[in-house]
Amino acid sequence: MKKQRYKWIRRAALTGALTLPVVIAGCGWFSPSESKEIDPPQGVNGSLETGQDGSATAGTGVEAGQGTGLTVYLKDAEGYLAPVTIQAKLDSKLRPEAQALELLVDGGAYAKLLPAGFSAVLPKGTEILNVEVNTETKLAKVDFSSHLNDYNEQDERGMLEAITYTLTGMEGIQSVELWEEGQKLPEMPQGQYPLDRALTRSMGINVEAEAGVDYSLSTPVTLYFSSKTEVGDPYFVPVTRLVPRTSDKLTAVLDQLAKGPLEESNLVPVWLDNFDVSKVTADTEKSSLTLDLVDEGYKKGDIAPSEMMRAVVLSLTENAGVEQVQIKLNGQSDFKDELDFSYANPVTRPEQLNAFKS
Repeated sequence: MKKQRYKWIRRAALTGALTLPVVIAGCGWFSPSESKEIDPPQGVNGSLETGQDGSATAGTGVEAGQGTGLTVYLKDAEGYLAPVTIQAKLDSKLRPEAQALELLVDGGAYAKLLPAGFSAVLPKGTEILNVEVNTETKLAKVDFSSHLNDYNEQDERGMLEAITYTLTGMEGIQSVELWEEGQKLPEMPQGQYPLDRALTRSMGINVEAEAGVDYSLSTPVTLYFSSKTEVGDPYFVPVTRLVPRTSDKLTAVLDQLAKGPLEESNLVPVWLDNFDVSKVTADTEKSSLTLDLVDEGYKKGDIAPSEMMRAVVLSLTENAGVEQVQIKLNGQSDFKDELDFSYANPVTRPEQLNAFKS
């Protein structure tokens, strides 16, 4: 499956077929759970967070001097890249961006912080020599040591996706430029992935194609499905899927969420069959969307499926570049999900995802 998924991606990159908007990050959900080294995060006003025990808390704040949640993209047991929030004490000598990249180095200084079942994607020995962020252009220039070359060709795209999604998930960064030992890289050394343009989330992540789709006549949509660790902890996995070309991207997102993962995938569907989409409308001035869902069997006071609602918010905000989504169920928003979270107000996209107990 993995080889098939990557066969045509190189061609798509060269032709510029994958074009996705850069996401606007909001406050956090699914923030870091307890760590052995630091205290649990303290609450601030924001959107919902949940720990891996299913308890609900509010906010993403961490007490000064304790640590911070760094969300990085790691490879799971199935070979998918997934965002993982790791509580780490910041090294005063490193920028947060550099420390996040250090977490991506196989066997690096922070390897012990990675949760079981996840692995780093950058070659052993890779050093982050410098990270420079232009606050005006929001471009991050990253200078790596020559150890960055020590990888297999089939791992090339995953490395680039992990670097790009990790950095563009941080405040003030929308694109990434790669350097090596003080020289800008024109292309990657093994698979020759072109680096003449800065990398953005337009490259997609865990890219796949719906059966029969011509990649040159397609529209990419990024969807969030579910997976579980070996011990049963759930987490979200983003997948960029090429679908037949359409001008109505948001409808395509919801249609594909309802279709679920591809047959050859081990990912878990998030959409429940009893839900239908009535309409989805955008308010660009408020950077928000309103999604009207219909469930004929729903009665006032019933509990909504939390995993589905979160996946919907993640998928819609990723593709529309908005900050929040107002979800209505049978025309009403005064409902709660299984974690007792209320959807009476618009839900903000999280900055932090998939935290695991140490």
